[in-house]
Amino acid sequence: MTLLNRNKILQVFGCGILLAPILIYNIPYFLRPAQTNEARSLFQGIAYQRAYRSSPRPALVHIVTVDLTAPGIGIFVTPGAPTADLTETDARTATEFLKEFKLQLAVNGNFFYPCIEEAPWDYYPRSGDRVNNVGHAIANGKVYSQPDSNFPALCFDAKNRAAIVENGSCPQGTVYGIAGDTVLVKNGKPAAQNPQESQEDKPYPRTVAAINKTGEKLWLIVADGKQRFYSEGLKLSEITEISMQLGADTVLNLDGGGSVTLAVASPSGAKLLNAPIQNKIPMQERPIANHLGFYAREN
Repeated sequence: MTLLNRNKILQVFGCGILLAPILIYNIPYFLRPAQTNEARSLFQGIAYQRAYRSSPRPALVHIVTVDLTAPGIGIFVTPGAPTADLTETDARTATEFLKEFKLQLAVNGNFFYPCIEEAPWDYYPRSGDRVNNVGHAIANGKVYSQPDSNFPALCFDAKNRAAIVENGSCPQGTVYGIAGDTVLVKNGKPAAQNPQESQEDKPYPRTVAAINKTGEKLWLIVADGKQRFYSEGLKLSEITEISMQLGADTVLNLDGGGSVTLAVASPSGAKLLNAPIQNKIPMQERPIANHLGFYAREN
């Protein structure tokens, strides 16, 4: 081998080493859901719709409709960890939660703390770390996070009937419950928001839970965000409007931002229906305090 050829090989090899991190970093961008509309049945009683909006900004919206009366539908919430501090749970990603408890569908739940995101290598929590839920959290009829009047709750009774309770305290007999921070729709009409919240309303990754008047139908509406040219998110006012167009009677805003994740079981394992973003990396899940999950039968 001549010295010239050796130098060329070394140059190519060196460029490959330099470009590798860039290529690896950009792979997740190609794994995101397509910016196209889609509608399909996932399981008995659970339907999925994806809608792409180009105006007033790019936004990808995912809507799951759950018939809570359908045969085989079961509800599950992340169970509390057996510690002295009953508000603590072990952080999990949505796909970890779905696989661990053999669920068919999972979405993010309560706001929680601590949550730190400084860099891809500097963040908290990681899976298994201890975190605290904010507001009411109930699993298998056991309360592991106490109610907070500032954090309304979504509660399910033994018959799967859902109710959104504005004072944050699920009624006696609740089997599963999670909490959000704001009731967006009440009695089929937009709920009054304080002026400061209205002024600060901006596009953001969001998850809301919406129910009909009887509590027998649930919608989970997930908006991807913080991803320029792909999906920049929705305002609270915009996701409120979508909820009302679906026919929701009451709507609760759940944790947002990097926590926003929608996972589903598939023959090849747990997969993401949306494009979560953690540490500014798309398709990277954030380990969070708790989730709302569903059991369902195959179509």
